[in-house]
Amino acid sequence: MHLLQGAGLPGPTAYTEHLRVPDLSVGTYVLAVGDVDGQQPHTEDEIYVVLRGRARLWTPGLTVDVTAGSVAFVPALEPHRFVDITQDLHVLVVFGPAERSRGGEAG
Repeated sequence: MHLLQGAGLPGPTAYTEHLRVPDLSVGTYVLAVGDVDGQQPHTEDEIYVVLRGRARLWTPGLTVDVTAGSVAFVPALEPHRFVDITQDLHVLVVFGPAERSRGGEAG
């Protein structure tokens, strides 16, 4: 068992990894009001669990409002980013398999 210390709290960078094993990784992504989310598509599947805050999650085919309790799945290679951040956003991120285990970010 692993207890993830600090998950959901701001880290030294926007994304802080808390756990990595071959089949998944878990981290916290924190964006302040007005921040620009510059992430690129990942080569791994991703689940976002919004812990607090308010924003919109954009993909080419759909944009949805997200708030505390929202859970979103983004398949590998799908362009996506958080936009219109109106309350500081704290997101738990789960990658399967572990982030960058398939060669990093796409494109």
